[in-house]
Amino acid sequence: MLVVDDDFRVAQVHAGFVELVPGFRVAGRARTAADARAKAAGADLVLLDVYLPDESGLNLLPDLAADVIMATAATDQESVRTAFSRGALHYLIKPFTAGELGERLRAYARYRERLANGGQLTQDDVDRAVRVLYDVPRGVPRAVKGQSPVTSRLVAEALRRADRPRSAAEISDEVGISRATAQRYLASLAQSGRALVTLRYGTTGRPEHEYVWRPGASFTT
Repeated sequence: MLVVDDDFRVAQVHAGFVELVPGFRVAGRARTAADARAKAAGADLVLLDVYLPDESGLNLLPDLAADVIMATAATDQESVRTAFSRGALHYLIKPFTAGELGERLRAYARYRERLANGGQLTQDDVDRAVRVLYDVPRGVPRAVKGQSPVTSRLVAEALRRADRPRSAAEISDEVGISRATAQRYLASLAQSGRALVTLRYGTTGRPEHEYVWRPGASFTT
């Protein structure tokens, strides 16, 4: 997936959201339309903003061979209509949660699976693919299979009490669980929209995900 946004901080957050969804990987980030054109050839899917410094993302849409999900603060009717008429599959209005993007990415994965039968498609095949693409759940977060309610509550409590963004390593030390387990529970909180994800860059190595409790989020699991 290619993430296109002129604000590098926003692009970092959105890239973090993408990496939380199994089966998806960020292939790159772009801050301009020109950069997006150069990098889109290596992507299956593009997360695209309307407001780019050199050109509107809406003008870029017809030039992209990849599928596109809009991620933008543009809420005027003309932008929405133009985006869909030029091929956008979904339209997400900023700010959105990791859960909201994640649901659309999972729907996109199901849509791709429906079209990957290797043969000719029937009308029913096409209709089912379209239905799963737009079958995006609303409201109540889904329970995560195999997670302990007790551990989930402990992780949520630790994150809500924190006075700053916390990494999985920090939460694991506080709660007394492994880092990998803390990462899974934190990712679940982010996907449900109760936690926000940022990226912390060190002097070496890959950036580390950090999590912060979403203001006003429900504490119920």
